[in-house]
Amino acid sequence: MKPTSPRAARRLAKRQTKSGALTLADLLQRVERSKIKGVSGALETRAKRILASYLQTAQTYGLPVKQVVDEMASGQAAWRLGHAVRDEMLKTPPDAVRKAACKEGCAFCCILSGGEGGVITGFEAAQLHAALSPLAGQPDGRDWHPQACPALDPETRACRAYEARPMICRSFLSTDAAACEANAEGGTEQGAGLLGSHLDYLAVHALCRQVLKGITAVQTYSLAAIAREATEGAEAETALNAARHGPAVLEGACRDAMAASAS
Repeated sequence: MKPTSPRAARRLAKRQTKSGALTLADLLQRVERSKIKGVSGALETRAKRILASYLQTAQTYGLPVKQVVDEMASGQAAWRLGHAVRDEMLKTPPDAVRKAACKEGCAFCCILSGGEGGVITGFEAAQLHAALSPLAGQPDGRDWHPQACPALDPETRACRAYEARPMICRSFLSTDAAACEANAEGGTEQGAGLLGSHLDYLAVHALCRQVLKGITAVQTYSLAAIAREATEGAEAETALNAARHGPAVLEGACRDAMAASAS
């Protein structure tokens, strides 16, 4: 008997997951049926194609459904797929990449004037916490600027968690360092922005949330909060709990990124 309500469908999905009856084919069907709030139809279609390709590859290699669900829920899937899109784009770099003024020590983009620092996934949050927690109690970026990311070294202004930096950090670039400095103090100068692949990363993570409704939660976290909690000595679970977003934040991030890409 088919479920007659969304609640019944969620109960069925949970039972399927626990019993092992949920299949990758089921997840592929969910991809087709899902809708992503806050994005254009074209971006939704692209995200569906990207995630479907990931699931089809998982089928080909016989990956366990639980592993795939865990990767989707934690954001590891969005991270990998966002990187794949970024790497493909960088094979023929756009002008913004070729003319980028970014270099180590030019850390004005790391002044988190909004307090948020960017939306990151659980996978990224855990990676960032692991990289920064051994540095707890040491001087950090806030000793250079009160609103700077704690991941910074206050002397060199280099990122102390460079290999673990989230996608938002890897996606941001500027063709004008002076504009970044002005914007860090509240200006609205042109020249800085996000790589288009960041849109795909956000949309895929938002799609994962829709696909896994009734199966497991798909969370997002504050980059600034995770970095702060880690450098102040909080354990991973405490840090994640403190940095966890409400459900509307991911939708808002998708909408903001869409608006930024169109401006």
